[in-house]
Amino acid sequence: MQDLQQQLIRALLAYAGQRGADPRRLCSLSGIDEKILQQGHIVKLTAAQVNSLWKNAAHATADPQFGLHFGEAMQLAALGVVGQIIQTSNTAGEAIAHAGALTPLLTDMFRMQVHHGAKQFSICFVADPAKVKEHPYTFRHLTPFLAVFSVHELDGLLMRRLAPVSAQLPYEVAETGEYERVLRCPLRKKGKDLTITFDNSWLQQEILSANYELQTILLQQVHALQAGAQPAGDFHARIYQFLLSNSFLYAASLEAVAANFNISARSLQRKLRDEGITFLQIQDEVRKALALDYLRSGHHSVKDIAYMLGYNESSAFLKAFKRWTGKTPGEMRAA
Repeated sequence: MQDLQQQLIRALLAYAGQRGADPRRLCSLSGIDEKILQQGHIVKLTAAQVNSLWKNAAHATADPQFGLHFGEAMQLAALGVVGQIIQTSNTAGEAIAHAGALTPLLTDMFRMQVHHGAKQFSICFVADPAKVKEHPYTFRHLTPFLAVFSVHELDGLLMRRLAPVSAQLPYEVAETGEYERVLRCPLRKKGKDLTITFDNSWLQQEILSANYELQTILLQQVHALQAGAQPAGDFHARIYQFLLSNSFLYAASLEAVAANFNISARSLQRKLRDEGITFLQIQDEVRKALALDYLRSGHHSVKDIAYMLGYNESSAFLKAFKRWTGKTPGEMRAA
């Protein structure tokens, strides 16, 4: 799966272009290699570059609410397989849970929490204070983007439009009218975190999903693997289970997984090293477990299994499978 942050940046540049800005100039002003505009070209971005891009995009489009309007225009298709996973969820509540698991892949500035009450539930995006201070433009525009995306991500997938009870931003807004229009709810006074509150009736609202079969298979089968062997080390086991339970995030980076556990990538590496294993080795363990399970089921071709595990080429999967088992998938099936 292509880097999710990079997909988001491409979508941002495309939206800015639709608003009359020059994407190449935005890249130049923000110190970003314009090769990012080429599909399939991987460009490493720093947090400072992303912060600068948000600032320059808002300026070039003369839109101080750029993040709000970008979120309103964002389409699930722009997020590739991630959007497909949300679309294949059974209910709105399930889709929100999947979106929360994906948040660290979009940004390491926020982590998402869901709080359930007797009549309402709230989606809360908790920001890292140090990152907010260091990258204020990212914070100012990504905050409403996440709020709007949370509300609009299920548009066209429910029998009625998702509408919150209220929303609360972690900063003051002088003119609330546009925010309330886009968020479809009243805006409460400034709070500590970005919080969007819904009536509990939305949790069981069924989604009218498109048929993304392979993504559905990933979500359905991963639970069957939970009863498998447990790694010995504490962090080894926790990372293994996280990757297994979220196998649809098969390209989750070390940084994204560390963010999910609210520690730095370096701390995660150190903890795993103390247990005598590396992050890449755990990723390999999970892929092997999934590959064997998919193969035993007899429902999938080798090409489909390679795709589900994130291999761009079947040959790369075949090489890995031979390393894991000493056999080819065909030989394993025959045995």
